[in-house]
Amino acid sequence: MMRIFRKIINATYPLRMGISKLTGMGIRIYKNEKKASAKESFYSLKAMLITGEEIQFDRYKNKKVLIVNLASECGFTPQYGQLEKLYKEGEELVVLGFPANNFGKQEPGTDVEINNFCKINYGVTFPVFKKNDVKGNSKQTVYQWLTDKNKNGWNDIEPEWNFYKYLVDENGNLSEVSSSSVSPLNISF
Repeated sequence: MMRIFRKIINATYPLRMGISKLTGMGIRIYKNEKKASAKESFYSLKAMLITGEEIQFDRYKNKKVLIVNLASECGFTPQYGQLEKLYKEGEELVVLGFPANNFGKQEPGTDVEINNFCKINYGVTFPVFKKNDVKGNSKQTVYQWLTDKNKNGWNDIEPEWNFYKYLVDENGNLSEVSSSSVSPLNISF
């Protein structure tokens, strides 16, 4: 049953993205127009990889970082492949994935199941972190920074669905927030 569902998602994804691009429906891009600097350092953050290793974000200094909330049963799940392509092509870009079950219960799996899904279905090699909340009062630390202008300097927008994208520049400042309907391949780095 799940295999059929994934085939339907993969088959309809290009059509859905094409309609969004043509009509603008669902496309939202928020930019740090005033070039506001972060009030708390992005590089002071840390998070736990899905494999259990703690990652200090100071390792991402001088790189652009694209942070995305992930889900394996979402209509935007084919973006895993696009994110992997960006990760492999960009020496100065890092993609960080954060699985969450906040939207439509579309990430019900355990960390082990999520990790297997990413590797088997999309060949994911970019860092994927432990499943955790990305919105609300219990959201994990990275998303607290991304969605609080008192920390990142300008943005209070939480993800409205899976595959919201947050771009942090090479100086550790949040530069852009893109909705699910924006293909990772259409973001200007």
